[in-house]
Amino acid sequence: MTKIRRPCQAGAFYAGTAESLKKQIGSCFIHKLGPRMIPKIAEEGRRGLIGLVCPHAGYTFSGPVAAHAYYELASDGKPDVVFLLGPNHTGYGSALAVMNDGFWRTPLGDVEIDGELANQVVRESHIIDVDDSAHRLEHSIEVQLPFLQYLYDSEFKIVPICFLMQDLSSAKEVGEAVAKVLAGKNGVIIASSDMTHYEPLESAQRKDKMILEAMEAMDEAKLYSVIQTHSISACGYGPIAALIIAAKILKAKEAKLLCYKTSGDVSGDYSSVVGYAAVRFKK
Repeated sequence: MTKIRRPCQAGAFYAGTAESLKKQIGSCFIHKLGPRMIPKIAEEGRRGLIGLVCPHAGYTFSGPVAAHAYYELASDGKPDVVFLLGPNHTGYGSALAVMNDGFWRTPLGDVEIDGELANQVVRESHIIDVDDSAHRLEHSIEVQLPFLQYLYDSEFKIVPICFLMQDLSSAKEVGEAVAKVLAGKNGVIIASSDMTHYEPLESAQRKDKMILEAMEAMDEAKLYSVIQTHSISACGYGPIAALIIAAKILKAKEAKLLCYKTSGDVSGDYSSVVGYAAVRFKK
């Protein structure tokens, strides 16, 4: 029997029917805070994009920022496999958990897990468990899928890895394993994270600027140092660090901030905001 991981956020973080979801994602691309254009998939040339950092809040708030990352991905062509790294908000399941078979369902269809590459990552890392329960109710990876399906239908595979444990040495081990498995393949890594949570605008921007500088410097040690020193509440720092480490192994030449906004830019309430960033890592 085919295993299906059913959506837990359809109708909540994003629209619940295929038609309304396509319309919602289209509006994120043309939004004044988004790229303001519908993406076209590049047909020619070699792919140069290694990875992206994308936010994972409700599309109303973070969708236009995420659209900057996915616009960049479309301009770079089509990957065959997407490694989706996200924090575990629920506390369920193993500390580092991958799913290695079946499909993930959204209103836009079913996306297949690349079982072969998932198992390879488990073998390479020694610290990732195969555990579906960590993924069942987690939104950080799920909310990336409709954007990918909007671009490529379901003609790509995924390797979803959920991080409950986000210390630097674990992130390093996952990043190195992912880089080893992806080397020579047509793939991309997406690290799912929001930035500072529920602080006044000025404080959130000041803290997020420090994290973004560490990302652009591709310096995972600086990322952890800044987060610890300034008590920064970005939720997916482990996935981001794993992406930085993998990107350097895969010969990334630059990391660049594509867009940074806060929930206040949408709601008008700047007294307590969440920060959202789109960052690209390129050869």
